[in-house]
Amino acid sequence: MSRARLLRALAPALVIGFIFVPMSSAASAPGRIDHLVVVMQENHTFDNYFGTFPGADGIPPGVCQPRSIDSAAGDCVKPYHITAPRTLDPDHQKASALRAFHNGDMDGFVAAQYERNIKGDFVMGYWDGRDLPLYWNLATDYVLADRFFSSAWGASQTNHLYWVAAQAGGHGGVPEKGFDVPTIFDRLEEAGVSWKMYIQNYDPKVTFRANPRHNPQVVWAPLLAFPRFLDTPSLLAHIVPLDEYFTDLESGTLPSVSYVVPSGASEHPPGNVTVGQAFGASLVTALMRAKEWESSLAVVTHDDWGGYYDHVPPPRVDADGYGFRVPAILISPYARAGTVDHTVYDYTSILRFIEDNWKVNPLTARDATANSIAAALDMHQVPLAPRFPERTYPAPVAPQATTRLVLSLTYAAVAILLVAGLVSLFGWKRSWLLLRRRPSE
Repeated sequence: MSRARLLRALAPALVIGFIFVPMSSAASAPGRIDHLVVVMQENHTFDNYFGTFPGADGIPPGVCQPRSIDSAAGDCVKPYHITAPRTLDPDHQKASALRAFHNGDMDGFVAAQYERNIKGDFVMGYWDGRDLPLYWNLATDYVLADRFFSSAWGASQTNHLYWVAAQAGGHGGVPEKGFDVPTIFDRLEEAGVSWKMYIQNYDPKVTFRANPRHNPQVVWAPLLAFPRFLDTPSLLAHIVPLDEYFTDLESGTLPSVSYVVPSGASEHPPGNVTVGQAFGASLVTALMRAKEWESSLAVVTHDDWGGYYDHVPPPRVDADGYGFRVPAILISPYARAGTVDHTVYDYTSILRFIEDNWKVNPLTARDATANSIAAALDMHQVPLAPRFPERTYPAPVAPQATTRLVLSLTYAAVAILLVAGLVSLFGWKRSWLLLRRRPSE
């Protein structure tokens, strides 16, 4: 058989191959992220929310936390599914975190609560897709990070400072004169990059100068504890009520960097977690409906461990941290959809992304050496259409399953066309003999 006749016979199959196979792998001009939206919810660990999520590093079998780590024998508490949408508020200060960590043994979570006169069995409880379907569906359709650690041991104050400044800014609460360290927003101002901090139930009168200085609004929106952001009108204008987030989306004026600070829907115990997830998901779906979606990345995470169990010992990077893992979902048209990302991140990984994406200088050694959340993105892929989270879980067919179906149909089409080419060239009888021939014949 001549080479020309063979090529004519195989032409249909080759055409299908060139159309379908490179379509999924061919390089294209990279996309860009022009808008980052970060939602910082409150007080839950990864295992508490995603400990049974398929494919994630979740709760290991056989776990049972003792009620006393100083006793050789005693009762222990196993992980269990929480059927109520709220629990008591566990102690989650640094001392309790270190007691829970117990030199890396990770066996002091329940005992740390009992030592503070809190009946702490409930810290071993977890929610799942039945309770948090919006979060679980977003995690299924986009990227769930199962190595996202809080930046520091303990509670909100220090971790929120890391969120904006890549450092603790001192310890022991808000200083009497407020904080005076560089923040990511100073860098953005210098570079002419737009930004806002949106605050739910914002009260402009509540700042670090009001009593008490540890008011939740001041802790969760740390710029309200920086005198220069309060006393400089051009900076204060960037701190706004949450309603402006939706207005900015509708008008096409969403800034490049948006930090969202919750209040009543923060998921902070004893808050209702189902209300909190609806709030977090509503911010994401509003972004999905806006024209900014095509160049956006949204991050929904939590500010500290909240006192709940997590089984992964945090890496030691310095005296402050890391603290325990927290939930983190990354949503974007360029997300590596349907994956669990095992990259080690913390809040300074968000800062590292901002610095790399908008070409501004790092704040400290922490963000300069952090892994950027850009690792969760594929900027060369065809941008994903928005997938709005369903109110029930399991979610629709995962992206990998859809990909396998397309590839299977492609291979079947190639095989059919190959057979058709052989038949047209040799006829049915000879083609059948050729296809049946064993390699050794």
